[in-house]
Amino acid sequence: MNILSVHNRYIYRGGEDESSELENALLRSHGHTVVAHLADNHEIGGKRLAGVGLRSIWNPASYAAIRKLIREHRIDLVKIDNFFPQISPAVFWAARAEKVPAVQALRNYRLLCPAVTLFRDGKSCEDCLGKALAWPGILHGCYRNSTLATIAPAAMATAHRLVGTWRNRVTAYVALSEFSRDKFIEGGLPRQKIFVKPNFVADSGVGGGDGNYALFVGRLTPEKGIDVLLEAWKQVGARLKLKVVGVGPLEGMVREFAKMHPGVEYLGKLPLDQTYEAMGTARALIFPSKWCETFGRTVAEAFSKGTPVIASNLGSMPAMIAARRTGLLFDPFRVESLVEQVEWMLSHPEDWRAMRLAARQRYEQLYTPERNYGMMMEIYEKVIVRTTGERLIR
Repeated sequence: MNILSVHNRYIYRGGEDESSELENALLRSHGHTVVAHLADNHEIGGKRLAGVGLRSIWNPASYAAIRKLIREHRIDLVKIDNFFPQISPAVFWAARAEKVPAVQALRNYRLLCPAVTLFRDGKSCEDCLGKALAWPGILHGCYRNSTLATIAPAAMATAHRLVGTWRNRVTAYVALSEFSRDKFIEGGLPRQKIFVKPNFVADSGVGGGDGNYALFVGRLTPEKGIDVLLEAWKQVGARLKLKVVGVGPLEGMVREFAKMHPGVEYLGKLPLDQTYEAMGTARALIFPSKWCETFGRTVAEAFSKGTPVIASNLGSMPAMIAARRTGLLFDPFRVESLVEQVEWMLSHPEDWRAMRLAARQRYEQLYTPERNYGMMMEIYEKVIVRTTGERLIR
């Protein structure tokens, strides 16, 4: 099977970039040919932002390049992870012109929300959900804290809703959880086109969990709840060290906090193998996100190491985490709620050790590469039959 993988990389590398690359590697390991068409937001640099904004709605160069790649490599299916801002929804029209199915991964809420997170001013926000034009997002400058910048994603989503791209040019969508699937249906995407397939993570072996620390791994941005986490550790203090791995706009705040509070250590950006090692040694992974995540990649990574997770009771987390079996849930808008769950963990060491086995079992049941490959092929076969009438040859 010949697959064209389309992805626009982010400035701050995160779970979407990682998941895109891992899926491509998994497909190649099973003998499929994967051709990558990539853009990188580091390339925007000195480009005129007005031009970038216009091309985010329709990029004729992307349209031509994708049609050419489909023909040259005899592509059977186009998988799209992120097309914004440099590739644009022209990818779906190019695939349709070549009579090839286009499958869009719903890794964030870009089609529903200019900020992609359904999050504003420190709390969940659905003001733009279902609106023909995301005017509340423009009014509040939700994309990059700029009214002008927000016009681009809002106009892109509206223009392609009006011309029928989301309904008629995208063959199928892949949501990462039932929660996010329901949210996209509520936002107007066609129910019958949305499949559910979680992310997967490679098996790097089970850790011992014998480190006397909790771990945060993620982008240092407001919606990730790093402020609540640090406030909680003012109370947890020296009873359990907190290690923070990640980079982002709030890096300076985290550095300063760590200097003033010896119970917190900022490790910056670590290579993936070192991150996994830290996850396996940690007593717990803390996942304090304030937005309704479509999926918690670091949760699946922690489970692969046998590490239970203390996570926000939001979005897809309640479905991923069985309370007091594979982790604990808390209210991310109440510091005391997180402190209470950390204290429960510290006061129930035997229960917590038993939860390590359950966390690993959860990984083996849902998030291994092989299970994910089977789900992926089942989706691809359905959309290829839907488009061409021919069955997929595996």
